[in-house]
Amino acid sequence: MNLLQAMSDPKLFGPWFKDADTWAAWRGFVGALFGLPLSEAEATTYRACTGRQTMPEAASTEAWLICGRRAGKSFVLALIAVYLACFRDYRQYLAPGERATILIIATDRRQARTIFRYIRGLLTEVPMLARMIERETADEFDLKNRVTIEVGTSSYRAVRGRTLAAALCDELAFWPSDTSASPDYEILDALRPAMATIPNGMMLCASSPYARRGALYDAFQRYHGRDDAPALVWRAATRTMNPSVPQRVIDEAMERDPASASAEYGAQFRTDVETFVSREVVEAAIPRGVMERPPVSDLSYHAFTDPSGGASDSMTLAISHQEEGRAVLDAVRERKAPFSPEAVVSEFADLLKRYRLTAVTGDRYGGEWPAESFKRHGITYEESKKYKSAIYTDILPRLNSGEVELLDVPVLSTQLITLERRTARGGRDSIDHAPGAHDDVANAVAGALLLSSKPSIIELYTRLAG
Repeated sequence: MNLLQAMSDPKLFGPWFKDADTWAAWRGFVGALFGLPLSEAEATTYRACTGRQTMPEAASTEAWLICGRRAGKSFVLALIAVYLACFRDYRQYLAPGERATILIIATDRRQARTIFRYIRGLLTEVPMLARMIERETADEFDLKNRVTIEVGTSSYRAVRGRTLAAALCDELAFWPSDTSASPDYEILDALRPAMATIPNGMMLCASSPYARRGALYDAFQRYHGRDDAPALVWRAATRTMNPSVPQRVIDEAMERDPASASAEYGAQFRTDVETFVSREVVEAAIPRGVMERPPVSDLSYHAFTDPSGGASDSMTLAISHQEEGRAVLDAVRERKAPFSPEAVVSEFADLLKRYRLTAVTGDRYGGEWPAESFKRHGITYEESKKYKSAIYTDILPRLNSGEVELLDVPVLSTQLITLERRTARGGRDSIDHAPGAHDDVANAVAGALLLSSKPSIIELYTRLAG
C-alpha cells in the first residue's frame, strides 16, 4: 500500500484527511515525493510548486520542502515517518541485533515534543499500527519490525552511530547556531553516511524560508525548476498547502512587516537579512591557540559586560587593550544560565582587578542592580552611550580593515559569523543575532574592542563638531 492509499483508507490515516480541499496540495506533494501517479489537479500543483514540467517516475531519495508557517509541515513529516517505519521492511539490510532508525530532527525540544505527539497519535489511534509498538520512551518508538522512530533536536553528535532508513529535518533554516556557524551543513553531512547502508533511504528537509544562505537556500538555488535535478524541491505559500488559514491573518501580517510576512507565509527568502561579517574576516583576526592573554603591567585595559538576571541569557565579560593602533582582545568570560547574578558579578570583579580595572562598561540592563552589584566589589559600572546595534556597526570597519585581534574562542567566532544585518521598513539597519541564536559573548567583545579602538575619522569629526 502506498502513502496516498493509506491517507484515503478509513482504517489507517483516512480520518485525518477527510477534508479533501484542505489536503489536496499535500496529496500532490506526497505523490511527487514517492513517485506516484498524480491527478490533473495534483500535476498542476506539482508544476507550480517545483517549477518542473516532467512528472516524477520514482520516489525521491532527497527532497526539500519550503513552505510558509501553519502549512502543516510538521504533521506531514510525522505522517511520512510513520509510513516509512510501518510499511517498509528494512530487515534484509540490518546486521543481527541492529535496528533501522527513522530520525526526525527538530529545532528545539518544544518542537520535538509537538512532532512526537503527532507520531504517537498516528501510531496509537490506528489499531493495526498500535499492535506494532514494542516499546515507547519520551522521544522514540521501537516497533516489532526492528524499526525505531526517534525525534531529537539539531545536533550532529546525535546522528553518529545510527543506521538510518530516513532522516526528516524540520525547520532547518532556524536550527540553533550556538555551537556552529553552519549547523545545517554539519548535521546533513553527518546524516548521509548514516544512511549509506540502506538502499533508497530518504532525506527530507522541511522549513519555512529565512535568509538567502544556508543549506535550504543552496538547495533551492541548485535544484528548484530543474527536471534533471537529483533532489526534489517543492516551494509553496501557506495557503497553497493549507487553505484553512484565514487570508485575514496573512494580510494583517503583511501590513505589519511585509518582508517578514513574505517569508513566513509566502515562502519567499528574505532580501532584508544579510550576513554582518564574513567568516574569512573573523578567522583572519584569530591567532590560533591563543585563548587568553595575561595582564601586562604597562598596558591600559578596557572592559565591557553584558549583564543578565541569570534565568535565561548568559552573562558575559570581555577585556581588551590598544596596541600599535589595533584593538586586542585579552580575556572573555561567559556564564550560562541558570546562575546567581551576585556570584557572577563577584567572579567578574576579581578578573577586572587582575587587569587593574576599577570600572566596567555595560548596556542599560536591569535598572540599578548591575551598578549596585559591581559597586559592592569596588567596581564602577558605567552605562554604554551606544546601543548594541550601534556598537556592532562601529566595530565592523575595524574588523574588515584588520584593526582587531580576537581570541581563539569558538563561541565568539560562531556568534560573530551568525550575526545578521536587517533593514527595517523605514530603511534603517539593525544588527542582532539570528532567531534562536545568541550574541551575549559577541556583544561584550564588540563593546570592549570598541573602547580600545582608535577613533575613526567620522567619530573624530563628530567630537569636534560637538
